[in-house]
Amino acid sequence: MTLVAGVDSSTQSCKVVVCEAETGRVVRSASTPHPGGTEVDPQAWWAALQTSVTAAGGIDDVSAVAVGAQQHGMVCLDSSGRVVRDALLWNDTRSADAAVDLVEELGGRAAWAEQVGVVPVAAITAAKLRWLADHEPQNADATALVCLPHDWLTWRLSGSSDIGDVRTDRSDASGTGYFSARTDTYHHDLLELAMRGRSPAVPQVLGPRAIAGTLDGGPVLGPGAGDNAAAALGLSAASGDCVVSLGTSGVVSAVGEIAPKDPAGIVAGFADATGQQLPLVCTLNGAPVLAAVAEMLRVDFDELDRLALSAAPGAEGLVLVPYFEGERSPNLPHAAGALHGMNTRNLNAANIARAALEGLLCSMAYCIDRIGDQGVDAQRIILVGGAARSEAVRRIAPAVFGAPVHLPAPAEYVALGAARQAAWVLSGHDEPPTWSVGEAVLFEADATPWVREQYAVAEPLTLR
Repeated sequence: MTLVAGVDSSTQSCKVVVCEAETGRVVRSASTPHPGGTEVDPQAWWAALQTSVTAAGGIDDVSAVAVGAQQHGMVCLDSSGRVVRDALLWNDTRSADAAVDLVEELGGRAAWAEQVGVVPVAAITAAKLRWLADHEPQNADATALVCLPHDWLTWRLSGSSDIGDVRTDRSDASGTGYFSARTDTYHHDLLELAMRGRSPAVPQVLGPRAIAGTLDGGPVLGPGAGDNAAAALGLSAASGDCVVSLGTSGVVSAVGEIAPKDPAGIVAGFADATGQQLPLVCTLNGAPVLAAVAEMLRVDFDELDRLALSAAPGAEGLVLVPYFEGERSPNLPHAAGALHGMNTRNLNAANIARAALEGLLCSMAYCIDRIGDQGVDAQRIILVGGAARSEAVRRIAPAVFGAPVHLPAPAEYVALGAARQAAWVLSGHDEPPTWSVGEAVLFEADATPWVREQYAVAEPLTLR
């Protein structure tokens, strides 16, 4: 039996799964938490990976390994391969003003959309590099190569200390702001613009089944992927599939051939992990919105579900706009959440719970609509992420989206996608292996368009 391993180095933790290469059956797995915050020493990721590997029974018996990880983070290395400063994560918003400056300096959002399909916001690597250049010029000067979390972990697994050996893939490179998924090319001029004229090296971009190295002369290393692309690969998502992920953030992505050029900057032109495109919209606010509301109501998640489902659709006019941590889509980094439409009749725990779920799902519906505006046809909606465990989310989502929702079996899909890529690299075939992810459960409900309508009225009021 040939085994492969997949890694998911997410914001919260490092998960490792060891699978059969032919079928995808998980043989063993483990998870180790990451430190909190939006600025992390990459050594913490490495330590968590080592702990997870050990807890999963080691990987001495696997033939290939690949890493999926959180996108956009800024990992700066000096010429000897040392980390220059702690990595800024995707959810660190201190680079919001830098993003605004970059957009203006190139001539507006349309110019960025045309060149690389991505308009800088606080999350994008280019914006973080501009922040670095302006606020820590000595660290910017010391940066010989800039890479991303999955690139760095793959490189560490290879045992190399030469920064010339750092590799990446299209999916993660396309989230930097200086790589075009449409043309598969770096735009070094945009990197230099972000770095105030400095020209650090960038990782070589590998094809979806290329070998990135070997682990201590043993298992081969796949090119890896950004977390959203890895999840799509783990789900076996194909053209026409729209994946809605409700984790720490909310993410909507759609596999296909269209490389968007959204001048509004909402839809990012990312690549997937198979050679196709992955138009994507990401919000800053996901499942933590529900956790915050549950804590405020002093209930657990089961009771939050019960309360939400006991209230009528629309929560009697109560609307929660979930911009608790600012927002990325739409780009409102300094916004805050708000509860609208309160009166003496509707302000109760059930309506607040319902409004929280509907508000979060309305923000996801907004993302689905923006991808549709780019000509991408979402034929099937797949719901994943921590919040998808909520019965209320499952039952309310098709009503808010106005379409059936497919819920796959619970699994670590980013890690599974990385493992599937590892098996693909090992096989040498043109297509990835066919793995079964189990039967999806279909959730249907009568559409509630008035919920979207009242959200559309309340959302602009949040900004006043």
